[in-house]
Formats: sequence, structure tokens, C-alpha cells
Amino acid sequence: MARLTKKQKLVAEKVDRSKLYSLEEASQLVKDVTNVKFDASVDIAVRLGVDPKKSNQMVRGVVRLPHGTGKDVKVLALVTPDKESEAEEAGADYVGLQEYLDKIKGGWTDVDVIITMPSVMGKLGPLGRILGPRGLMPNPKTGTVTMDVGKAVGDVKAGKIDFKVDKTGIVHAAIGKASFSADKIAGNAHELLSTLIKLKPTGAKGTYVKSIYMSSTMSMSIAIDPKESNQ
Repeated sequence: MARLTKKQKLVAEKVDRSKLYSLEEASQLVKDVTNVKFDASVDIAVRLGVDPKKSNQMVRGVVRLPHGTGKDVKVLALVTPDKESEAEEAGADYVGLQEYLDKIKGGWTDVDVIITMPSVMGKLGPLGRILGPRGLMPNPKTGTVTMDVGKAVGDVKAGKIDFKVDKTGIVHAAIGKASFSADKIAGNAHELLSTLIKLKPTGAKGTYVKSIYMSSTMSMSIAIDPKESNQ
């Protein structure tokens, strides 16, 4: 087993592995145990009592984090000319259609979110093998396929994220930065958890939220009491 450095030992001593923390406690603790030289991302992992293989137990949705993500999200708006000014005014980083479709065909995917219109989705179908694996394919369920392009761009820029339970039943989401105050981290976590509760599938039986862990980039994880979700 690798030996811990003095700094790693000091960090490890701050986290009681046998304890389930409140969201507020964990939000402060994750700041205390983060000692990287950059503004680390704060992430949350929620294990749900669902079977993702069953279509009636798939959990997927969007949430607008009240304090944003702390990340400068690059947005591409694939829209027709009549919607370009709306997308630009809302803050989209890239706006256009055919030129960007051609760039994507060539392998360009230097964006975080793609927003488009229903009439354009047919053009994106052939690009699924490029966009799908990177989680960039627009989807009406996440609000990225819409006629209200300006609102969609504004929401993403303001901190709207989409999430989906993975094949092991876990939802992973970035909910802020280590530079955020503990209150802001907790506030974003509360918003995500309350959204997950609202999306509980009718087919899910037994305990819905089984475990919650919070961590920052390269930090140890902190166990949170599942009751914090108010399930």
C-alpha cells in the first residue's frame, strides 16, 4: 500500500470515515480537504435504488443550480439565420449552422453544450456517432432542442445542467467549485437532490436514495446522510 504524505495524512484526519455528514457539514469539509493549486470542481455522486436497464426506471433530467457551476460553459447554437441574433444576444459562444455541421463532421467538438431547433435535428442525426459518445447530442428532454433558443442559451450560461443515471444506478454531477462558499455548494446540492426526488420513477421500489458522496478534484470523498435528500 502506498504511504500517505504528511499533507495527505492531515487531510485524511479531517474526514471521519464512519460518519454520515449533513450537506452543510460536507460542503465546508470538501473545501477544507481540497489542497490543489487550481480551483477544483466539486462533484456529487448519488446512488439510486433503480434499475437503469428498465425503461420505467430511467432517471434523467435538468436542474438550474441557483449559484451556477463556476464554469465558463461553451455553447454552440445550431440555428437558422432568423434565430442567430437571438442566440448571440443570449451569450452563445458559437452561432451558425452549416459551417459548424461541417466542422463537427471533421471531428471538431470543442464545446460543452449544443442547442438547436426541432427543424435542424434531422441534420444532426448523421453526426450521432461523433456527438453521442461526448454527451453533446441535443435532446428535447434536456431543453436543448427548442424554438426558445435565447432562453435555452441563457439557462445553460446561468448554471443549468443535465444529468442521467449511469448503468450502475449512480447520478454524477458537478455542482460548483472549491472557491464557492460552503453555503453556495450546499444550496446547489440541495437543488439537485430535490430535483432527483421529484423524478423518482413509479417503478422504483424500496429505498430510492441509497448513498450520497461529495468530493472535489483529487480529494477524498465525504459520505452524506441519505436522509438529507428528504426522500
